[in-house]
Amino acid sequence: MIKSFMGSAQHLRRVQARSALPCFGMADALSPPTASLLDRAYYAASVEAFIADNDETILGRLAASTSFAIEPTQRDAWLAQITIMRAALAKSGGQGLIAFEFAVPRMGKRIDVVLVQGAAVYVLEFKVGQREFTSDAINQVWDYALDMKNFHSTSHHATIVPVLVATEAEDHGVQAVITSDHDGVVRPLQATAGTLGVLLRTVESWCTGTSIDAQRWAAGRYSPTPTIIEAALALYNGHRVEDISRREAEVINLNETTAQIDAVVRQARASRRKAICFVTGVPGAGKTLVGLNVATKYHDKASELYSVFLSGNGPLVKILCEALARDRVERSSSSATRVTLGEARSEVRAFIQNVHHFRDECIRDGIRPPVEHVALFDEAQRAWNKEQTAAFMQRKKGHANFAMSEPAFLISCMDRHPDWAVIVCLVGGGQEINTGEAGIGEWLRAIRSDFPHWHVHLSPHLTDSEYAAGDAIGLLAGHTHLETHDCLHLSVSMRSFRAEYVSAWVKAVLDIDRAAAARSFASIRDRYPVVLTRDLMKAKAWLRERARGTERYGLVVSSQAQRLKPHAIDVRADFNPVHWFLHSREDVRSSFYLEDAATEFDVQGLELDWACVVWDGDYRYSNGGWQHWSFKGTRWQRINKLDRKVYLKNAYRVLLTRARQGMVVVVPYGDSADPTRAPQMYDATFDYLRDLGVPELP
Repeated sequence: MIKSFMGSAQHLRRVQARSALPCFGMADALSPPTASLLDRAYYAASVEAFIADNDETILGRLAASTSFAIEPTQRDAWLAQITIMRAALAKSGGQGLIAFEFAVPRMGKRIDVVLVQGAAVYVLEFKVGQREFTSDAINQVWDYALDMKNFHSTSHHATIVPVLVATEAEDHGVQAVITSDHDGVVRPLQATAGTLGVLLRTVESWCTGTSIDAQRWAAGRYSPTPTIIEAALALYNGHRVEDISRREAEVINLNETTAQIDAVVRQARASRRKAICFVTGVPGAGKTLVGLNVATKYHDKASELYSVFLSGNGPLVKILCEALARDRVERSSSSATRVTLGEARSEVRAFIQNVHHFRDECIRDGIRPPVEHVALFDEAQRAWNKEQTAAFMQRKKGHANFAMSEPAFLISCMDRHPDWAVIVCLVGGGQEINTGEAGIGEWLRAIRSDFPHWHVHLSPHLTDSEYAAGDAIGLLAGHTHLETHDCLHLSVSMRSFRAEYVSAWVKAVLDIDRAAAARSFASIRDRYPVVLTRDLMKAKAWLRERARGTERYGLVVSSQAQRLKPHAIDVRADFNPVHWFLHSREDVRSSFYLEDAATEFDVQGLELDWACVVWDGDYRYSNGGWQHWSFKGTRWQRINKLDRKVYLKNAYRVLLTRARQGMVVVVPYGDSADPTRAPQMYDATFDYLRDLGVPELP
């Protein structure tokens, strides 16, 4: 599609050499080709065939591959790219492979040109008719290159070279400094229509690794790990879950989980019965992705299978709805039927809703069933117990005699359907972080006591301690309609695509299982950097140095971390998660500014690429165990209630599992002149983490 500049025009300064690493060559032993790059590109051919093809043939194949009407500006842009690439490759000897409009489903976009030649994979972004190399355009091509490196199997060991081509920019010669980062992704290069050929030959001379077998490279598997926002955008726009999820052998395929839910839904509909399905998993394993996949499949109100995605996570709902609505408006801008932001927001809210709004609507409707036959409850373990629900309903809604837990009431709402209904509960382990959150046991108790006719589908792993089911799972042992399915448990985190077992390390740290922590850390440290410091400024510098392109980073802290104010972190300050998660690095309210810190309530269910976890005195390591504290008035007070201790532990579990690529943990020095920040409140925690092998920043 036509690419346009966004943001102010800025020239990328020539980078200084950051690494003396040699060019990465393609590994010798590769699987034989099993697929074709043609499956992902509008046009793909050998360089020799591309040079020989005439313009109309190539244009015809490009046009035939798109579902949109081809505007003259798009045709002209393609012609310009074809002409420039043909001239640039004229002296290449016809070696290599070229692809136009290469799909990146995780990002919902297409790369203008991918070129595999010599020992490098080139990712080219064209700005036809543009005179400037803007920072937005540079980040765009950098993001494409990083996506290729991280998620395309036969690119893992290749040198990836992002090139931004501003066709009408002034010709200042070829960029002389070529810089490769530790993973073989070159810092973005710049070219004009006239200098691209020389640039390609310059890179070829610099990159002296083993030449890539283009056919084998084309057979590589694209296995992305999207953020939940990226996943929602892709699914909402028609991509399949298999296009945007990884498929390693050790991970239960999300397709299997989705297929099992589909089978439950269709069996319930065919047999006119009620069914409830529990999908469990570690943080970041893809539970929400499964729920969104089902919801986007069945969001047609005219369908009997119409479903709704419900979450009690207010920030998650706001961010997803706003991201989808903005994307909907942007995509409609080039069509005849433009959509306003208000219209898009209404459309999105029809199938992604706050569970409390759904609950209130059911109360108003009396005994009428909801319009949806399928309800997916994200983070179902956070539903309120009877006491919390009754207190809220009396205090906020004026219902003095409300005597049901939230799970019991939500099941009763779906039970109003005279024929069939399905509830899908997406359950995270160790994720209860607030007073009154009942855990999954409340759902099971409600089924046992009030809804014995419902068919129950769950994983045998629901007995694991993190799911707080207690003895309730045993109470379902005699349930007439009970089935277990291994595929309903997702055991491996996909949030941290560099190291899937970060959640296991975090669990061991919080459980003070030193041996398990050492084993887990040994398996992640080379691929997922975790570092420790006592200096917040050093931590911020580390984040900025690590992040490339538009990779998002930010500060995260416990909601009980009230003595970080000397570090300019105030958890009681107003916080807008939409601004923090969605806005660009130029926006002072965004996470990039590293001024506003998000708490566990703001980030649960969401991800950052890089995180800075700032540790306060609320959760302290002391004498071989954790101490739990709450700051009240002018001093810290011990937390004695077991459930509040669990919530605080889970808060740190959430914070330590937000980052996809790596994190820095800051444990402040404290201040001997301030009794609320005495050094002994922090020193033992720092020593414990350092003794577990977490390296300290210099």
